[in-house]
Amino acid sequence: MARPRKDAAPDLSKSAEITVGSIERLTCPEGKLQAFMRDNKSPGFRVRVTANGAKSFVFEGKLNGQTVRITIGDVRAWELPKARAEANRLRVLLDGGLDPRHEVKAQAAANTIRDQRTELEKVTVQTAWTAYLAARKDSWGDRHYDDHTALAKPGGVVVKRGTKGTGKTQPGPIYPLLSLRLTELTPSRIEAWAIKQGAERPTYGRLAWRCLKAFIAWCAEEDDYKGVVQEGAAKTRKARDAFGKAGHKKDVLLKEQLPAWFDAVRNLPSKTLAAYLQVLLLIGSRRGELMALKWTDIDQRWKSMTIRDKVEGDRQIPLTPYVWSLIDALPRVNTFVFASTRKKDHSIADPNSAMETACTAAGVPGLTLHGLRRSFKSLTEWLEIPAGVVAQIMGHKPSATAEKHYTVRPLDLVRVHHERIESWVLEQAKVSMPAKKDETAKVEAV
Repeated sequence: MARPRKDAAPDLSKSAEITVGSIERLTCPEGKLQAFMRDNKSPGFRVRVTANGAKSFVFEGKLNGQTVRITIGDVRAWELPKARAEANRLRVLLDGGLDPRHEVKAQAAANTIRDQRTELEKVTVQTAWTAYLAARKDSWGDRHYDDHTALAKPGGVVVKRGTKGTGKTQPGPIYPLLSLRLTELTPSRIEAWAIKQGAERPTYGRLAWRCLKAFIAWCAEEDDYKGVVQEGAAKTRKARDAFGKAGHKKDVLLKEQLPAWFDAVRNLPSKTLAAYLQVLLLIGSRRGELMALKWTDIDQRWKSMTIRDKVEGDRQIPLTPYVWSLIDALPRVNTFVFASTRKKDHSIADPNSAMETACTAAGVPGLTLHGLRRSFKSLTEWLEIPAGVVAQIMGHKPSATAEKHYTVRPLDLVRVHHERIESWVLEQAKVSMPAKKDETAKVEAV
């Protein structure tokens, strides 16, 4: 019998030793979708060729009378000796009564998980932080969301004020962590970050630290990030100690300081800011709640104001006479009562500068906007106003069972106490109530 030419295609009707050369010469017979070249050295070892010329190593055997066929891999990806060894390994499993397909599926699943894990470990804090803010936005108030956004700002924006002479805004405390991978948010890395932030800006850094703890806890519960970052990575003693204990602020406006403070505030060049600061003291609200006040929140008929409460959603408080005189004198620029003169359709953004100017002029430096809220509560002690009334005006939750479940205090009853507070504060500040418009008209007519 004549020997086949070296360039001839292998005879697929017989088993023969599979070699690199025979694989190269292997072709699919015309009219067939696929064909197999069998190896005579390793039972069950095959090379499959398809009609389009694709070639792969295959193992084939019998289990319980049924054919088991497993693809090992592409001939271009597997070296021949390794492919033959894999076929022999699968043969051992089959001889032991095990179905190699189960192992192959398990291995494929493990590889998939490993690949996903590898990709997940590449995720940066920036990516996860952005996803975190998007996921939580509907559950947060605008102010809380803006605080989180500001914590991660890159800084470097050229501004004229508030930069302590640098001329550019500073990066947010979270910003240095954004370039890290989630896997790099280790306790030691966070401790080093906390020590630096605690030395430079402990108060703002402490806020960032609390937000970072919540962010890491969220990652630990999300399927997309679960197991990538250590859940308690930010809860170490060193990280906590880096910021020290939060002090209790005691800045407050005393009764004897009221005349100087009111005089300085009323002489501010911006009537909007002057009105804002006075109203903030006289109703004891949070700074953001008052900035968000809109004209539609004012009910002149029933003399009430609706405050968008960050705790309860909203609350109604009395519209006292002096507060209304201040508000009524403001121009209707947009939907906001305390409207910005720089940004269209915005409220005032930063009353701190005006507050600082007024407090310096009045000789009460260090008084903050939240200090005015504290001052409202403190000044009511002079009048022995019921604590529940003050809490209702300020938007504090009731602190006693009777107050929570049994006291129903109508707005008119609150108004009696609130107007009394306003009248007493103005009396101490030596501020006279402005004449009503109709009374002014009568005087001019005379």
